[in-house]
Amino acid sequence: MDGEVVLQEEDPDGSWTLLSWLASCLMVFGGALPYLPQYQEIQMSSNTEGFSTRVCLVLLIANILRIFFWIGKQFELTLLLQSIVMILTMFAMLHLCCMVQNANRVSTKQHRLLDLDLQYFWKWTVFEDYLLFCFGFTVLCAVVTLLFLDSAVFVEMLGSLALCFEAMLGLPQLLRNIQNRSTKGMSVKMVLLWTAGDVFKTTYFLLNESPAQFWVCGSAQILIDAVILLQVLLYSPDTRAKLG
Repeated sequence: MDGEVVLQEEDPDGSWTLLSWLASCLMVFGGALPYLPQYQEIQMSSNTEGFSTRVCLVLLIANILRIFFWIGKQFELTLLLQSIVMILTMFAMLHLCCMVQNANRVSTKQHRLLDLDLQYFWKWTVFEDYLLFCFGFTVLCAVVTLLFLDSAVFVEMLGSLALCFEAMLGLPQLLRNIQNRSTKGMSVKMVLLWTAGDVFKTTYFLLNESPAQFWVCGSAQILIDAVILLQVLLYSPDTRAKLG
């Protein structure tokens, strides 16, 4: 009887541990999941119009900075792994975009990082240039972080900068939609996945008492997601037909 009581008392702890583990797994891989349908869409259509590679730029910078923030502040390991997975996901998206754009390219002229032409910044022809840029940025961050790692103010500013970039994640896509007056390549389902992911991770940040920068970033992302969802609905053929 005593053994049964002990087991019953341990069950809630075991259930909570399982839920915590599942939540951590969702945090690590959940941010990459919404990009799977977009990756498949680009593959099938051989068209990158519906995806802004500036999203990759924002996320790469944000997550590289976040890794150095983790070095300075040692918050949850889950959030470090999430950054690594997101960096790999963005490289996969960039690689696909480069392949598709090169296959559709009419002109044989190439734009390279070492041309140092600001007009074609982040519009390079070769995927390796994106890797080279990120490597150089990482080395620069590493040097600066090592110099100021003992400064609590610097570490907090680094975290704020990292999460500020991440908070602006959806902004390039939002602006691209306004410019094109179209959300071709996007769907309500896709944006709802983004929004659900941002709601989940913001809740995770609050429950786990992550640094304040994280939940502020999550709240800003939810707001931008809501605007993009409105764009998808507004620019859909059915809505245009009703308004026109």
